[in-house]
Amino acid sequence: MEKIWKFGAAAGMAAIVLAGCGDEEAAPVEDQETETPAEPPTEVAEAEFPVTLVDAMGDEVVIEEEPESFVSMIPSNTEIAYELGLGEKMVGVSDFDNYPEEVADLEKIGGQEFNVEKIISLQPDMVLAHESGLGMGTDGYQQLRDAGLNVFVVENAETFDEVYETISTIGQVSGAVEAANGLIEEMEVQVAEIEELAANVEESKSVFVEIGSEPELYTAGTGTFIHEMLTMIQAENVAGGEEGWISMDPEAVVAANPEIIITTEGGYIENAAELIKERSGYAAVTAVQEDAIYELNPDTVTRPGPRLTEGLMTLAEVIYPETFSE
Repeated sequence: MEKIWKFGAAAGMAAIVLAGCGDEEAAPVEDQETETPAEPPTEVAEAEFPVTLVDAMGDEVVIEEEPESFVSMIPSNTEIAYELGLGEKMVGVSDFDNYPEEVADLEKIGGQEFNVEKIISLQPDMVLAHESGLGMGTDGYQQLRDAGLNVFVVENAETFDEVYETISTIGQVSGAVEAANGLIEEMEVQVAEIEELAANVEESKSVFVEIGSEPELYTAGTGTFIHEMLTMIQAENVAGGEEGWISMDPEAVVAANPEIIITTEGGYIENAAELIKERSGYAAVTAVQEDAIYELNPDTVTRPGPRLTEGLMTLAEVIYPETFSE
């Protein structure tokens, strides 16, 4: 019988973000005592093997030679790998992977529950795991190592700068250092151009971002990509006084009277924007009165990967069309 290893259960907001994004980034990492990993430099000159790197578990991982095959256990790692030109080396991905479209044809290794024996059967040179799988999943990672597989646990990223570090690290792990440096530079340029345009915003708009509506209303406070993006484009997050993924009373949203409402539920709830308009008391909200409710792809604003700049630009265009859509 094949053995399935289950990550630590993620409740509340983590489950909602997971459903919306097809991703596991929002799963909270269980408290544990581990050595703080050394931060990799944003830019590394060239790929050299063997290479020794410290992963999110604080372990030194020695990579003797450039890996020729990969299993990615989380969509953000996969998206980064494909952007670095490693698509042809990918032999397995998580059940949540949905981008790029080529991943549909790859072997699936599970989601929050990952199939240890399936991964072992694929015999990858490298398993790109993730910090969000620590806790109960740590033993699953060890089983992979005991089977002779190289496992590198990628650190969780909660800011653009941390995403750049993740890209740099995966570049070093894979030997795609030059591609990683180029991708980081491209993203940095895109962010700088967007921030330069945002400097022309004369009056900041208030924004409520809805990332879940059942069983409670959930939004993004500080310490999330969504909040960082809103700050970058001179927009006011009405939930900015709270931290992380938080529940918010619908009456509090009405009282905040946001000028813009963004929902990331459109991908799996039909007529998400219309349902928001029909809520009790929302008729008095400026965003409803001015028909300023917009649906965004959640993967581009919550998944720590290369498409964050796309999400940043989309946010800017819908909030400040007079500045970004001309």
